[in-house]
Amino acid sequence: MIEKLAKPFTLNGAMKSSSFRHFLFGSFVVRTTDWMDLTLLNWLVYQWTQSPLALGILNACRLLPIFIFGLQAGVLADRYDRKKVLVASYLGIFVTTLLLAYIVYADFSMIWLYLVVFGRSLFMTVEVPVRNAFLSDLVDANHLPSAISLQTTIINIARMIGPALAGWLLLKLSTPSLFILIALGTLVIIVSLNGLKGTETKRKPNERSVTKHSEDLKETFQYIKENHLIVSILLIAVAPMVFGFPYTTMLPLFVEELMGMGPDGFGLLLSVSSVGAILATMVLSMKPPRHQGKILIFSALGFGLFLGLFILFNGSYLVSLFLMLSVGFSSQLYRTTSRITLQMQVADALRGRVLSIALMDRAYIPFGALVIGVIASEFGALAAGLFMGFGCFITTLIIVWRRPDLWNT
Repeated sequence: MIEKLAKPFTLNGAMKSSSFRHFLFGSFVVRTTDWMDLTLLNWLVYQWTQSPLALGILNACRLLPIFIFGLQAGVLADRYDRKKVLVASYLGIFVTTLLLAYIVYADFSMIWLYLVVFGRSLFMTVEVPVRNAFLSDLVDANHLPSAISLQTTIINIARMIGPALAGWLLLKLSTPSLFILIALGTLVIIVSLNGLKGTETKRKPNERSVTKHSEDLKETFQYIKENHLIVSILLIAVAPMVFGFPYTTMLPLFVEELMGMGPDGFGLLLSVSSVGAILATMVLSMKPPRHQGKILIFSALGFGLFLGLFILFNGSYLVSLFLMLSVGFSSQLYRTTSRITLQMQVADALRGRVLSIALMDRAYIPFGALVIGVIASEFGALAAGLFMGFGCFITTLIIVWRRPDLWNT
């Protein structure tokens, strides 16, 4: 069962920590520049090559490090001071982003761009699980769910601002200059981290891992195997991440082929989805996440159901807006509840390693997009959309039937 909270957490409780507030501000800046960076890279590669394959290779370079080095990142989070690991990873991101600016300025070949993106993604692979584990060093345990929700809210706000800001700045600045601006955004969180007081770690000295790397991983997998709830949380992620979350990749196809709309309609639907996601994280920030298992199940089921209905009722624009708002709300409710449930369940000495495994579910999304893209090519956009929505719904039901412990959480 999930560890009981010492006392009800509140939004104000998490925000009372000055260290958390500084970290949240730095996170907002760096997450905004992350979305700017993603928009800029995709635009740049497509402009250079006019090739969807080149875009696929680019995103493979971004995602492969998650599979190759994700576990090692979790080990770093548990063996070393998390703040220092974060500073080192952000410095690596800063330097490699400047290198990207130089490669674009000097007009190097695409292979060099891919290599630097891959190298920078190594630092990003380290940053994600360490950043999530670091929250437990900034706030008390009873305020950790609120801190997770607030961080997720910041990420979704950045997702709304970053791409639009990148598009506007591309009209004003050269591509290398924009990469330099993105790199400077990384310095903001480095300064924020260096200004934090008393956040080195809340783990006791005897809780620090002093084992060999192979023993670290063996201990992690044994811990997960013995904790049936963690296994259930990892398994239920398959349905929404493979079937549901690729909707952001496939949305242009649905908008054009099923709704007969242009880029303006696509942009509005994506923004509405982000609004729904922000509302979900705000709700979780202000109310105790009781019955996490049931919330996790119903949000995953709702995500699939609303996505399927969005595809079916594509003829009415107002209905589509409401359903897309519901898709954004339910998907983020699932994602944030999953992170809260996992963080409250896992022991702090293994927090980084377990989170690194859980966060590998991000790599399910491009796999799902590839499968759904093949279905769309063979059977059309309607079939692909229905496969996504109801595939998520049915697969979630099957997993819950096989893992009933999640319902009682």
